[in-house]
Amino acid sequence: MPDWIRDTVWWQVYPLGFVGAEQTVRRGMATAHRLDQVAAWIDYAADLGATGLALGPIFASSTHGYDTIDYLRIDPRLGDDSDFDRLVAAAHGRGLKVLLDGVFNHVGQDFAAFRAVLDEGPSAAQAGWFHLTWPEGTNPGDVPDHRCFEGHRALVTLNHDHPEVADHVVAVMNHWLARGADGWRLDAAYAVPRAFWTRVLPRVRAAHPEAYFVGEVIHGDYAGVVAETGLDSVTQYELWKAIWSGLNDRNLFELAHALKRHDAFLEAFVPMTFVGNHDVTRIASRLADIRHLPHALAVLFTVGGTPSIYAGDEQAFRGLKEEREGGDDAIRPAFPPSPDDLAPEGWPTYRLHQDLVALRRRNPWLHTARTRTLHLTNTAMTLETRGDGHRLLLALNLSDEPTEQPAPGARGLEAGQADLLSAPAGRIRLPPHGWAILAAEA
Repeated sequence: MPDWIRDTVWWQVYPLGFVGAEQTVRRGMATAHRLDQVAAWIDYAADLGATGLALGPIFASSTHGYDTIDYLRIDPRLGDDSDFDRLVAAAHGRGLKVLLDGVFNHVGQDFAAFRAVLDEGPSAAQAGWFHLTWPEGTNPGDVPDHRCFEGHRALVTLNHDHPEVADHVVAVMNHWLARGADGWRLDAAYAVPRAFWTRVLPRVRAAHPEAYFVGEVIHGDYAGVVAETGLDSVTQYELWKAIWSGLNDRNLFELAHALKRHDAFLEAFVPMTFVGNHDVTRIASRLADIRHLPHALAVLFTVGGTPSIYAGDEQAFRGLKEEREGGDDAIRPAFPPSPDDLAPEGWPTYRLHQDLVALRRRNPWLHTARTRTLHLTNTAMTLETRGDGHRLLLALNLSDEPTEQPAPGARGLEAGQADLLSAPAGRIRLPPHGWAILAAEA
């Protein structure tokens, strides 16, 4: 991994939703220079403590951004190359790296190579870019049977064994890295043959050795994917699920089990960690008891990994993901013109994020830290996080009663609320539904 990722906390934005763009592109639509609306929030992200801006899809598409039609052109609903350059300059000017979203498993049906196939039939020069079946009697203009992404016929799966597909992806990645991007999130990386990334990534790294590559992997053998693809990291969905599920079910054994697996992943790579993103119900809506939102955040910012904050979660935005057409709309809302227009009730959560991100940045060793469970019941937990000769403790209480919990070597409160029963303490007292992060003797 590049050295800079050690200090990175991402602020993730889904641009098409963030700027209130039209849901579909109309023919002849004029370019709308809306990326400046994202740039207007860079100071807000930097003040939050973020050191990276992780963008959702920004390339020309027909609808939601994941049906790309031109990887080398900014979506006209967002702007053009000049708008992109200004956004990158604004981010870099405040010390934020820029991560782009590369949808290289599939394309939209208006992707130029697929349109050529429709126009010219099986003889099209780029027919080999896709997995196509041509029924007898097919005529030019007919849509052939084709592999698609998870049953969505409008998302045409690329043929990743075709060398021209690999060449195109390499060219796209290099183009935007040369324009100032610092890395790529690889959408649906789990659906792409692993050998494809081994053919693509070394060629990109040769030109951009400081670039960072994280793959979207929802489940499966995370460490195996990293080892076999050459990715720097993958998304840690296991931990995401265990955080909110363990809190909701008051079953901290689930969280402890996930953290043990998380430590095993850290032996091989540093996962991208999160409690929310553009594909899942907002954490403030997911939690059954909003009093446990700080608990979720305290876990996120005290365990190993590269943390990512989904824009709006730091203001306790709510939104339910639904499995229907338009089911992502609630979790991908338009933002107001400036942070000054945000509702006042969200700012306490913002300040909590600031405090925890600041703690994280004061302790860069947390990036690769390991976690050990010192005390565990269904509703109470004390965790020890250790690395590079440093040590922190995290204590959680989910019950309606105060708890006394072991906190060996605790010497001071870093965040939250707790009474140290001695200093250095062997035990602490947490209020009902309380949490605390404590400095501890190494």
